[in-house]
Amino acid sequence: MKILLVGSGGREHALAWKMKQSPLCDELVVAPGNAGIAQIAKCEPIQAEDVEALCQFAESGKFDFVVVGPETPLVLGLADKLRARNISVFGPSMAAAQLEGSKGFMKDICRKYNIPTAAYERFTNIDEACAYIEKLGAPIVVKADGLAAGKGVIVAETIEQAQEAVKDMLSGLAFGQAGASIVIEEFMDGEEISYFAICDGENLLPLTSAQDHKRVGDGDTGLNTGGMGAYSPARLMTPAMENEILEKILIPTVHAMKSEGCPFTGVFFAGIMVVGGVPKLLEYNVRFGDPECQTLMMRLESDLVEMLYAAATGKLDQVKPRWSDRPSLCVVMAASGYPGAYIKDTLIRNLDKAAAQRDVEIFHAGTAQKNGEIISVGGRVLGITAIGDNVAKAREAAYTAVDVLDWPEGFCRRDIAWRALSSDAA
Repeated sequence: MKILLVGSGGREHALAWKMKQSPLCDELVVAPGNAGIAQIAKCEPIQAEDVEALCQFAESGKFDFVVVGPETPLVLGLADKLRARNISVFGPSMAAAQLEGSKGFMKDICRKYNIPTAAYERFTNIDEACAYIEKLGAPIVVKADGLAAGKGVIVAETIEQAQEAVKDMLSGLAFGQAGASIVIEEFMDGEEISYFAICDGENLLPLTSAQDHKRVGDGDTGLNTGGMGAYSPARLMTPAMENEILEKILIPTVHAMKSEGCPFTGVFFAGIMVVGGVPKLLEYNVRFGDPECQTLMMRLESDLVEMLYAAATGKLDQVKPRWSDRPSLCVVMAASGYPGAYIKDTLIRNLDKAAAQRDVEIFHAGTAQKNGEIISVGGRVLGITAIGDNVAKAREAAYTAVDVLDWPEGFCRRDIAWRALSSDAA
C-alpha cells in the first residue's frame, strides 16, 4: 500500500518507524513530518490542521490508506472527508472524536452509560461555577471543555485557585474558545495509568498499558507538560485490572458510541486513575499518546499496518497483536524553559552516536534540519526510547544514550519510571 501518515511529533516518528517495517507498506509519506522522520520517509510540507489540503493530496497522490496521528485534524473532520473520497483511514469521525474534543461530551457519555468516572458538572457561567466549587471544596479539578494542547486541566489545591482558573477560562483569557465551556470535577487521589485499545466501530482489540510522567520536574514536581517520559507496561497493570478496565470502561464505551450514532473507529487512549485499587476513567484521547506511543512501538512485535488497516476496514477480529515481554521506557528531552517560553534553533550534536547505543531508538519531535545539521524547534524535542530485560535495564540504556548527546540547551527528568522502581511503590 501507499500510505500517508499525518503529523509531525515523536508519536508520528515512532509510528512511521514501525510502519516502515511492514511488508504491506510499499511507500510512506508523512505530512508534515520532522527532521527525524525525513531520514526514513518522504515528508510533505502540509500542516496536520490543513484538512482540505491533506484530502486533496491524498486523493491526487492515489494513497491507499491514511493514518491520522494527532487529535486536532480528527476533531476537524479529516477522517470523514477522506472516507467521503473512498480513502481508507485510521481515525475516528468528527462526531466520535468528541470523546477527546469535548470533555463535557465524554463525561456525559460516562454518566448516561454508567462508566465509572469522577463526579462532575458542566458550566458556562462564572458565578454558578464558583458556587459549585464552594460546595465541593478543594482540591478540585477545572477543565477547559475543548482542545487546549494538553494544558487545559487545572488541579487546584484551594478554592481560590479553582475560582481563579474558572474566571481565566470562562473569560476566554486562558484557552480562548476551548475554555468557553468548562467541566469541574472531584479530585481523584490515586495513581494514573494509560491504557490503549483499537476499535473498528464494533470489535475492540486490547493493546497494552503505559505510565506517563506529566510534571516537568523529578518526583512529579513543577508544571504540567505534554509528557516528560513514559514506560510500558504500567506497574499496576495486572490481568485482573486489565479485565476490569475492559469490562467496566472500554467495552461499555464501544456500545455507547454505537448507540449514540457515532461508532468509534481508531485508537482509544484511556487515561485511568486507580483509586483504592479501582480503575476510574479520567479522560479519553482518540489517538496514541506521546510519549506513550514510543514505548508501545518498541514493544510491538506484530505488523502495525495490518492492525490499523484491519480497524479501518472493519476486520479487527482477524488480527491479534504480539508484544515483547521486555519493558520499554522513553525519556523526553525538552528545550530549556519548557513548558514556558523555551529556547529555539539550538544545535543538537552526537545524535547518531546516541542512537547507536544497544536497544535504543531516538524519536524526533520538535526538530528541523538546517545546513545539514539537526536543530531544536519545539518544546519537547527528542524521545530517547529503550527496551530492556526489566524496567531498570531499559532505563539505564535510555539514560546512557541521553548522556551521549551533546545539547547544552536541552534537559530531561532523571527519574522516569520511579514508581515502578522505588521500593516503597513496589
